[in-house]
Amino acid sequence: MNLLLDTHVLLWAVDQPERLDRAAREAIRNGNNRVQVSAASAWEISIKAALGKLRFDSDLGAVLDASGFDPLAIGFDHARVAGALPPVHRDPFDRMLVAQAQLEVLTLVTRDPVFSRYDVATLAA
Repeated sequence: MNLLLDTHVLLWAVDQPERLDRAAREAIRNGNNRVQVSAASAWEISIKAALGKLRFDSDLGAVLDASGFDPLAIGFDHARVAGALPPVHRDPFDRMLVAQAQLEVLTLVTRDPVFSRYDVATLAA
């Protein structure tokens, strides 16, 4: 299974894995699964940290390397699809995750129920 972690799932996976549902935790740890993290999550973490809404003092690239997670860049088609999604969710970071999951055929690991309103595979976190 190819996974795309929602930003909160990424943070929990590296710092508080016990917060994740057992199935999500096992899927993330399963070496047969490819786990990806969107550049949108890096952007969201950086913005929230700069605004004081989140404390994240680690080097995200090093965190990904240590965790075995792969970065997923944002491409032109990702942006095009994110912009054309139905207005179910106004959060641009989440819309990008949906677009990337759709185009890259990834299962989005999240606890946010709004994703179920899009045509995207999800795994409850």
